[in-house]
Amino acid sequence: MNASIEMRRHLSDTVVREMRGNMRRKDNEITNKADIEAILEKAFVCHLGLSDGDRPYVVPMNYAYEDGHIYLHGAAEGKKLDIIKKNDKVCFEMELFRREIIKPGDQPCDWGTAYQSVIGFGTAKLLETDGEKIRALNLIIKPHDDGSFTFPERMLKLTAVIDITIEGMTGKRAGA
Repeated sequence: MNASIEMRRHLSDTVVREMRGNMRRKDNEITNKADIEAILEKAFVCHLGLSDGDRPYVVPMNYAYEDGHIYLHGAAEGKKLDIIKKNDKVCFEMELFRREIIKPGDQPCDWGTAYQSVIGFGTAKLLETDGEKIRALNLIIKPHDDGSFTFPERMLKLTAVIDITIEGMTGKRAGA
């Protein structure tokens, strides 16, 4: 196995482990890296959490996950980019919900929702080169179309691509 693949595998194992121990409901914790990555690959929206001074800011975004990184895209200017330029520490969350209520008891306080989710933390940076942007944009498009696309230079200049290096994440499930 080449060193690059081995390092990515080690990084992913470390990323999942770093956040363990923080969950109150240990019976709902997902500890298997492959199960967490399956949620990241199936979920449709990433809720990106940012901190603008003393004010939180959350924005839903399309995304791609690969090798310990989350890639997001949007306009080359705007609030989220202004915040990231001041504070590159981010939080992210993705979930898979089943439209099903779990009713283990007669009282609504005993009921719950069937779901799987991932929450994590990382550091965001803006990709600079057209090559980096094109690679990440193709990863984001891949779940919707298996083609590899080229993008007009004008559009690449108007598009920001955010690369989040994951520093820690954990998974949780109920009713699964």
